[in-house]
Amino acid sequence: MNNDRLDESSDDEDFINRNCVVILGMMLKDMNKYVDKGLMENTGQKDDAQHILLHNLVTSNEACCSILRNCVSALDGIHIRVKVSNVDAPRYRGRNDCPTTNMLAACSFDLKFTYILSGWEGTTFDSRIIKNALSRRDKLLFPHGKYYLIDSKFMLKSGLITPSRGIRYHLKEYLRCGPTNAKELFNLRHASLCNVIERTFGVLNKRFPIITSGTEPYYEINIRVDIILACYILHNFLIGVDPNERLISEVDHELSANYDNEVSCNERQDDDWSQGNMIRDNIVNIM
Repeated sequence: MNNDRLDESSDDEDFINRNCVVILGMMLKDMNKYVDKGLMENTGQKDDAQHILLHNLVTSNEACCSILRNCVSALDGIHIRVKVSNVDAPRYRGRNDCPTTNMLAACSFDLKFTYILSGWEGTTFDSRIIKNALSRRDKLLFPHGKYYLIDSKFMLKSGLITPSRGIRYHLKEYLRCGPTNAKELFNLRHASLCNVIERTFGVLNKRFPIITSGTEPYYEINIRVDIILACYILHNFLIGVDPNERLISEVDHELSANYDNEVSCNERQDDDWSQGNMIRDNIVNIM
């Protein structure tokens, strides 16, 4: 009797696993419909960004919105726990004790993902991942004259604008004393907009706790990554039909209470860096 029940339980589990893989394949087949790289040409994104900045910072000074004019969205990476073999584990064990995959993502200002690059080992430096994102066949696109906002752990480039180095950056640092010069004002505006990627990750993780679960994943890494990508797709759909303001408020509250000190990368000052630095300086000079 007990053996029969165990056999039935095993059959049910196999059935669920097989169908889970089938459903994931169907969802990811049409992934581009839900993670839309074409959003970058949508002028509505700029309008969304302007609305968010004005709402959060309560300013009517048009010059202060100069950072928005050509801003596509924000971009960052996230480490997610995965299950790998003992042989592969050292390559995936990065900042955490457990194996992780380092996923790069960009989002729009309405909290939807517009670009995802998955599968990199947890030990991989962010600079290498962004370099791959810019050179691969399905590469991260930059509309002419546009740029992404990124934090200081990435390289400054013409299409990737980092905050000014050596200047206070995090929103919490400006609570007691506001910006005192143009570079501080730029960093405050940059942080206010770049915060959208943390908010998007936060909402994603709260909707789908499987992403940030502290337990070892059941599925191997290939299926695990597909599950995560499916969560990204479902997130975009749900943001459109059910934004869940309560959930977003919870994320905003948690982000306002905590922030991490970012580690700056060593910038290689090539021609692309110089062009990015010029773009950033031009924005600062307008402020």
